[in-house]
Amino acid sequence: MRLYLSLVAFCISALCFSQDKPLPTPTSNSPEKAVKPDPKATIDQYRIMTIDKDTTFVDTSLTIQSEYKFNYLRRDNFGLLPFSNEGQPYNLLQFSLLDFSPFPTFGHDAKQYSYVQANEINYYSVATPLSELYFKSVMEQGQSLNSLIALNTSDRLNFSIGYRGIRSLGKYINQLSSIGNFKFTTTYNTKNKRYYANFHFTGQDILNGENGGISNTDDFKSKDASFKNRARLEVYLTDAQSFMKGKRAFIDHNFRVNREKSSNNLYVSHQLNYEYKFFEFSQPTVASTLTDDNGQTTSYNRFGDTYQPSNIDDRVRYNRLYNKVGASYENATLGKFTFFAEDFRYNYFFNKILILDAGTVPAALSGETNTVGGQYEYRTGKWNGKFTYLNSVAGQALSNIDAGLTYTINPKNRLSFRYQNLNKIPDLNYNLHQSSYVGYNWNNDFKNEKINTIEAHAFTQWANASLQLRTLNDWLYFSNDRTDSIQIVTPKQYASTINYISLKVSREFRYGKFALDNTLLYQKVAQDDDILNVPQFTTRNTLYYSNHFFKRALYLQTGIILNYFTKYFADDHNPVLAEFFVQNQKEIGDFPLLDFFINVRVRQTRLFLKAEHFNSGFTGNQFYATPNHPYRDFLVRFGLVWNFFQ
Repeated sequence: MRLYLSLVAFCISALCFSQDKPLPTPTSNSPEKAVKPDPKATIDQYRIMTIDKDTTFVDTSLTIQSEYKFNYLRRDNFGLLPFSNEGQPYNLLQFSLLDFSPFPTFGHDAKQYSYVQANEINYYSVATPLSELYFKSVMEQGQSLNSLIALNTSDRLNFSIGYRGIRSLGKYINQLSSIGNFKFTTTYNTKNKRYYANFHFTGQDILNGENGGISNTDDFKSKDASFKNRARLEVYLTDAQSFMKGKRAFIDHNFRVNREKSSNNLYVSHQLNYEYKFFEFSQPTVASTLTDDNGQTTSYNRFGDTYQPSNIDDRVRYNRLYNKVGASYENATLGKFTFFAEDFRYNYFFNKILILDAGTVPAALSGETNTVGGQYEYRTGKWNGKFTYLNSVAGQALSNIDAGLTYTINPKNRLSFRYQNLNKIPDLNYNLHQSSYVGYNWNNDFKNEKINTIEAHAFTQWANASLQLRTLNDWLYFSNDRTDSIQIVTPKQYASTINYISLKVSREFRYGKFALDNTLLYQKVAQDDDILNVPQFTTRNTLYYSNHFFKRALYLQTGIILNYFTKYFADDHNPVLAEFFVQNQKEIGDFPLLDFFINVRVRQTRLFLKAEHFNSGFTGNQFYATPNHPYRDFLVRFGLVWNFFQ
């Protein structure tokens, strides 16, 4: 990753010092000629495209959404509750944020927030070289950086190279985050516009110190001044680490068969995704210690009995190959019809076979699934719809029906609807896991999960609203088999039905240069047992002031953000599996989180200054991200986003 970072820094330097083109020096033998300036590119010539062909433009404005997106994920993280250190997992407050694929995934989902997925990669088409630099301070000893360069050799061939890196020691013992995400993208189309291709490569590594949370929450809640230094709080694990790395090569391309584009067109397409992942949990010191109020120390194994007394090193590897070929017929009146076939194959493997009293745990899971399906896209006037169906014809059974429809009333008002019926293959770590911990070895054969989702969205000039209804059958989850301080977390499948509903409403009120931006989320779950736990109410309210200064050369926004969610049995985190698991012993929530911010825009540069959770000192130490992981204390952080247009 140091090589990638050095390459990015070199490219940025080269571009920054070559923005001005030197004028030609006239000779004595030729008359001086006036040099015509290059025409200035407009903002709509700097396009950002997703794999689904959605297109936006580079945005250098400063809005309240800029404030919400100025974080490690670079997106609005409403509905996610971060841990105390940057680069660690997020606890899920809003269940409707989850999107599901019918194919099995690697698992270890707590790591996936820091891992850039294939559908999160953007592709660029730029008129001139474009650079973006992101910087934000972190909790302790480090920084968070994100750099991007997009350039072209012609209007038909564009490249981008980006690197996101973070290092933060954190305030607690053994909480280091050290993460690097490298990406390279290419977009190309032929001169006659018959062939289009998007390609990307990513290399990613995610290292986290895993302290398992604080072992005595009474010390955290106490008013003892010595514990204001969070490094004095005892944690369960003092030298454990989790590490994930991955590499991915991806290409999506299509070719129009007919020479000239007309009202009837025929396309052939192909998509390939090859990915390799590796996950490791290491723990040199197995025993955890707990000191009670009388100073007596107890030693025990946090995750139960082990096969070895020290130096635990659990490793698992995974690779997948996905191919999709399709043929499409496009008619200007009828829409676009696509028929496709998919081939998905994977290997999920450890380095040994375990023969235990309870049975044999194999070394690997391998599988192949072949599907066929169709897709219909319709876009005309105010209507836009996409309907997809796929079903397996060989290998593991799966199916997916996904139908979406959007009606645009006018540029300020839009309605959309979606229905999905999903028959999903279980993620791989539910069916197979090996560990040096005795209780973390299993070989299961779970049934497919069945997930039905209905969504409705209204984006209007008055307010935005989203409704989701979700029904879960054969739902897979992790839970703790113990009720004491020991965690034996294993997978289970819920035999009953879970019904979930959420309603999210957003509205901004303006009065002069003041504004009040509000987002309210209501969630309700109907189930026989407490398996899916979410807070009933979650809210974010921002009161802020905006104005121009210095003859409109500087634009300023300043205000206060309130985040709040009601008490609920939040999922806990298990570092051995890098998964969250269900618990019903301790509730968290019902504490306000107040942030004060001052943001400034000067030309293409946005500067951000925030006092995070400034009320932590006078509302009591009751703030948690999980039952044993506290939320962040008061902290002042700053940063910037800087765009260059060469």
